[in-house]
Amino acid sequence: MIKEFFKDENSKLYLGDSLVLLKDFSAESVDVIFADPPYFLSNDGMTCKSGKRASVNKGKWDKVATLKEKHDFNLEWINLCKNILKPDGTIWVSGTLHNIYSVGMALEQAGFKIMNNITWQKTNPPPNLSCKYFTHSTETILWAKKNSSAKHFFNYERMKELNGGKQMKDVWTGALTPQREKIFGKHPTQKPLYLLEKILLASTRENDLVLDPFCGSGTTGVECKLLGRKFIGIDNDRDFILLAKERLIRADEQNFRRMA
Repeated sequence: MIKEFFKDENSKLYLGDSLVLLKDFSAESVDVIFADPPYFLSNDGMTCKSGKRASVNKGKWDKVATLKEKHDFNLEWINLCKNILKPDGTIWVSGTLHNIYSVGMALEQAGFKIMNNITWQKTNPPPNLSCKYFTHSTETILWAKKNSSAKHFFNYERMKELNGGKQMKDVWTGALTPQREKIFGKHPTQKPLYLLEKILLASTRENDLVLDPFCGSGTTGVECKLLGRKFIGIDNDRDFILLAKERLIRADEQNFRRMA
């Protein structure tokens, strides 16, 4: 039996490899999964951070040797997640061009039905220093259910309300993670809270159990806590798990801009 690194009344964090730990979770026990897996974009290139040239490399966890290695990894974790997702549960997976096509194929190979291809358009992306192609200003978030006949939950009316009374479209616009959400530490691919808030409001009910198998700085968990959802997070980096723990403990102290 796996042991929690941290837990409170509604949240649990596990330190370890998701490909190992996910095998120990009960089948069909999770309502919704949000996954922000490695993008595999660490290729020794350069980017811009705070107006300065910086390496794109994130760490060993963000590198693969071959295309096959990348796809095998995606197919493995997605199949493990499918096993623990409830029959009518859904999964959200974020990515960029570096990994999202493999993720989409792996979802279909695992039997999932992709329902939406959300485009997250960033209002303040870093500039393209090479000036040889367009500035990367978007990420893709795939939303899928276990199979084509699954009766998934979608809070259509809440999304319509948030969109001024009109149907919400699949292009979401907003800024990168603000510094006020990084006061306890930084993660190289940290998502902003407003993005997880919209995802959770769209696809979960109060007290639903949400899993993030690559939880990083714990943004999914913080948003779950703020919205009254239960949370399980996994990460193989001790520093990131400690950061997630700190953010969960002090979530109520964080005066973030709210959508709800």
